[in-house]
Amino acid sequence: MSTRMSGPERRAQILGIAAREFGAHGLHGASIDGIAREAGITQAYVFRMFGTKKALFLELVTGAFAGLVDAMAKAGEGTVGIEALARMGAEYYENLADDTALRLQLQGFAACGDSEVRDVVRGCFARLWGATADGTGLDPVTVKTFLAFGMLLNAGAALDVAEIDEPWADGVRTLIRPGLFEHVTTATNRPASS
Repeated sequence: MSTRMSGPERRAQILGIAAREFGAHGLHGASIDGIAREAGITQAYVFRMFGTKKALFLELVTGAFAGLVDAMAKAGEGTVGIEALARMGAEYYENLADDTALRLQLQGFAACGDSEVRDVVRGCFARLWGATADGTGLDPVTVKTFLAFGMLLNAGAALDVAEIDEPWADGVRTLIRPGLFEHVTTATNRPASS
């Protein structure tokens, strides 16, 4: 005899199913019918709970970014500078193992042609930037380099470079370690004089 799920349990179930669906297929390719069918409920119930397909997508994307930002901030606590950045980098790398969260973040960027999505993803990225900049106290060029490196790691994880035995894949797998960004400063990255 099965028991009925509570509202919070049902919500968590739907979010888990929807995260996989949106992570794999994006905002426009995901199927609310497929999500509902897997959860054993109706589409109407999903819409009643989340409002719109886009609202569900944005909740998932926001949550994926928030998990990463919170984990990085916690990893850097008690340190500053390059040491904080190295700890955040190690946490960032560990978070790449969560394939669903990674794909939701990437799908968020991919859907930025929609202005509402773009505004939400901008806010998510601003929080990621702020956690890195505020948590390390480092200059914008170093923060930018760190986050750019992180985006390359995201692309590598999405491409599953761990399975590829090639020099380029070895390069993509390079870890963020203390000292990696010490040469990158505002002074070394000034624009050329006109």
